[in-house]
Amino acid sequence: MRDDGGGGGCSAAGPTAAQRLRSHLLSEPASSLGETAAHMLAVQAQEFWSGRWALAVRTAGEPALRAVDAAFENGTLVRSWTQRGTLHIVRSVDLAGMLAVTADRQQRAAAGILRGLAIDEAVLATAERAARHALRGRNRLTRGEFADLLRGAGIETERSRGNHILSALAVRGVLAFGPVVPREGGPSRDQFLVAVDDLPSARVPDDPLAEMFTGYIRSHGPARVEDFRWWAGLPIGLSRRAAEAAGERVVEIEAGLFAAPAAAEPAVPAPVSGPSPDVGSGDVVALPAFDEYYLSYADRTTVCAPDLAARIGPTLNGQVAPILVSGGRVIGTWRHSVAAGRHHLPPGPMLVTDPAVAASAIEASLARVSRFLAG
Repeated sequence: MRDDGGGGGCSAAGPTAAQRLRSHLLSEPASSLGETAAHMLAVQAQEFWSGRWALAVRTAGEPALRAVDAAFENGTLVRSWTQRGTLHIVRSVDLAGMLAVTADRQQRAAAGILRGLAIDEAVLATAERAARHALRGRNRLTRGEFADLLRGAGIETERSRGNHILSALAVRGVLAFGPVVPREGGPSRDQFLVAVDDLPSARVPDDPLAEMFTGYIRSHGPARVEDFRWWAGLPIGLSRRAAEAAGERVVEIEAGLFAAPAAAEPAVPAPVSGPSPDVGSGDVVALPAFDEYYLSYADRTTVCAPDLAARIGPTLNGQVAPILVSGGRVIGTWRHSVAAGRHHLPPGPMLVTDPAVAASAIEASLARVSRFLAG
């Protein structure tokens, strides 16, 4: 499954880039990776290394890749299809609460694809029994071993049937991606599958819908119900119910615009042509592909000019480029290969739309990516 991109128009008034930077921990990082993951609730992670960098760049002290991987090894973090049929990194204790809100919607969205592949309830039940048996006792499976397991149970895996069965079982809360599979010659792109029942005890809130809206506003606000609807992949009516249920845990700072109570200063329009005055224009941060700062809104014009957004994506095949942010505004894109034998090469800028941004600041932001991947 892939994102359809969402998108929307520019509102006349709304959040500033400075407010969004603070919510995303990009101007005021968290003190630890655990705090970052708890604050963000979920970070998009189709590209596994990108999701790991999304956490590290929001954490003080420049944690290295191995530090993020350790959180997967000890069960603190997992990666799963938490919303929109898209892979996200979440804390294992938050997974059940998120799926309590999103699983039904994801299953409805996937139903047509499963029917077309002749994956019915009987096939999924057989796959679930086989997976639970193979993963019991804290066992773990690679993707290839999971495919072998399905074939051994009499389930064909061609035409991406194996991948769709895998995602269906993940949405059911049976399994998730956990510890990192070692890889020679570069950062690992694969993870072992583990049983969700073997993860640290799940925390399902009394009202998981309200909790999800509160977490989104805390980490992404100021934002609107329409933004939450896009991010969570929920119907607009259910999204409005989420905002109502959140109650005093969020503040409506203007009509339809919500923020966390601690960040509820008056919202001032942010000009599309320049950075917020609260943020130093000389500071540049390199954010990964599919980063929450850019992608997780119906209206992305608060932080990115429409003509540049069209070049970043989502493209027709669902790709979203890594971005460069200066003064809270997206000012360009960059690229880096994590292919074996190429991961050591330095990242490089692809497109920079603001000539006032110093090349040295861009180089410094990309050097931080290199240090992360090398660690």
